[in-house]
Amino acid sequence: MSAPTRRQLANAIRFLAADAVQAANSGHPGMPMGMADIAEVLWNDYLRHNPNNPKWFNRDRFVLSNGHGSMLQYALLHLTGYDLPIEELKNFRQLHSKTPGHPESHITPGIETTTGPLGQGFANAVGFALAEKLLAQHYNRPEYQVVDHRTWVFMGDGCMMEGISHEAASLAGTLGLGKLVAFWDDNHISIDGETDGWFTDDTPERFRAYGWHTIGPIDGQDADAIKAAIDQALEVTDKPTLIACKTTIGFGSPNKAGKESSHGSALGKDEVEATRKALDWPYPAFEIPKEIYDGWRATGTGSLRQAEWEQLFDKYAKQYPDQAAELARRSHAKLPDDFLARADAYIAKVQADMPEIASRKASQQAIEFYTGLLPEIVGGSADLAPSNLTLWKNAKTAVGDDPDANYVHYGVREFGMSAIANGIAQHGGFIPFDATFLTFSDYARNALRMSALMRSHVLHVYTHDSIGLGEDGPTHQPVEHLASLRLIPHNDVWRPCDAAETAACWKAALARQDGPSCLIFSRQNLKPQPRGKAEIEGIYRGGYVLAEAEGGTAKVILIATGSEVGIASEAREKLQAAGIPTRLVSMPCTNVFDRQDEAYRESVLPRSIRARVAVEAASTDFWFKYVGLDGTIVGMTSFGESAPAEKLFPYFGFTADHVVEAAQSVVEG
Repeated sequence: MSAPTRRQLANAIRFLAADAVQAANSGHPGMPMGMADIAEVLWNDYLRHNPNNPKWFNRDRFVLSNGHGSMLQYALLHLTGYDLPIEELKNFRQLHSKTPGHPESHITPGIETTTGPLGQGFANAVGFALAEKLLAQHYNRPEYQVVDHRTWVFMGDGCMMEGISHEAASLAGTLGLGKLVAFWDDNHISIDGETDGWFTDDTPERFRAYGWHTIGPIDGQDADAIKAAIDQALEVTDKPTLIACKTTIGFGSPNKAGKESSHGSALGKDEVEATRKALDWPYPAFEIPKEIYDGWRATGTGSLRQAEWEQLFDKYAKQYPDQAAELARRSHAKLPDDFLARADAYIAKVQADMPEIASRKASQQAIEFYTGLLPEIVGGSADLAPSNLTLWKNAKTAVGDDPDANYVHYGVREFGMSAIANGIAQHGGFIPFDATFLTFSDYARNALRMSALMRSHVLHVYTHDSIGLGEDGPTHQPVEHLASLRLIPHNDVWRPCDAAETAACWKAALARQDGPSCLIFSRQNLKPQPRGKAEIEGIYRGGYVLAEAEGGTAKVILIATGSEVGIASEAREKLQAAGIPTRLVSMPCTNVFDRQDEAYRESVLPRSIRARVAVEAASTDFWFKYVGLDGTIVGMTSFGESAPAEKLFPYFGFTADHVVEAAQSVVEG
């Protein structure tokens, strides 16, 4: 074979995708076959990356938002020299392979973010581009552009139909993310068929209204047109760019190209062979000629690009040693050496001061402190900053070019906000937090799930955590949300009972490297609880004995979280006065408590004490795992009501006397 043509290079993607889907008898061959030419031009002519080091910090980020076409990305990674051998492509969608059905960032080298739920990859890409912008503003100097890379995202019609695309695109335009380029695979086909009956938007006009630069439509199977469009996109530096690409789904398939039948199922053995003939690809399944590999391999150029950047960074470090050291620390997700000691001192002071404030206020104070230690914290709220109390003294907006920008006004875009925060975390160099009311976590639910699936270091801050928010009523009063969030694997849900627990849960969430945390805070003031050093250490174990039984072995255990710890503490005093030795357990994070060793869990909740009462102003069913069939729960079995909080708590039974009655019933029962 002579030097391969662009079409032949693109056909390598097409047939790796078609063959892998056929071998698995499962998958989506149509999109990879349709977008192969776009991918070939982008990856061979523009994408700055290093297959030898997928985590090189100044690499471009590539996001496949239409992640059902995962074989396109696996083919690209294999062809360009990542650690993804052909055997892994043959094992597409098989147990424990590195080629799962949708791209997963913690499984496959070179995958930046887990995609598949449509539109979220696009929002992640906005987060990537925002992270690059903020880092560049802070660390770059005129002669040293040490943070200088782009974010490229592929997206399909389905991504465009999802509401999150509107949220993310609108904010990206407002923020002027000029290093973000999105390729829209405009093939007019979805699972149900031709989209003319349900998707007739003037999408480029929509994006222009958001403040984007738009190009096209272009022929997405014409390499020259694709290259010209990308060159045009690179000329615009103050706006993100959308390139509308007209493509044919399943390109090359004689009988299925342009049809929904190529979208989500194997082409069929006969059709794959017919496609080989149609595209003049005389090679058997999974066989790629050496000349094709040579045309794709990017290991040499990738290593050279990284080496050139490292030389630049070394010069930067000599002139700006403090900035270079900080950027290196942040890029490796390492906390400062003195972080834990300074955090512990702060928490001890909060405990000693014992302020009687709402945990949302204590959270604001914690943010003020921790942002002074960690410049990598970047926060934001979905248009609720005065209520969430997420603004702090040195917060500076991401709009504009302030080198110290660290706050994003997300607007009323809860889903987009959380998905963008995931992208910021996946980019690296930041620990992002987002915020809204707990009840509106529903809007962001799938992005929270993706945080946990990717084990992203994101902090999701939720205030107004119960019926305690009062007059706004049941539409705003979360009931089932705590239990629901706790059920997400790898997701730590903290609901602190006072200022000291609040400061401690912030420390725990910031220090955690292997997953997200939800921080749940009250609107109303909370009574501070006395605790010594041992009890403070117990906070980090998720549950601990806040007050031990007096006058003998405990006959009953009260377990509570958040604002209800104060109620349970008062109930304990009454039970003790009535001659019933009572242990009080504060359980700010059930997820962390469940990860403790059996001996510790037994020390807090001994099996021998079966009389237990859980107290939480939320759905009751979750708590049976801790109280068993012999215990009881003071909680919510309905939606709330619209009334002041001080009337709602007694109305729904959240009083010390009611807890005492519940405890007496299980002791006597």
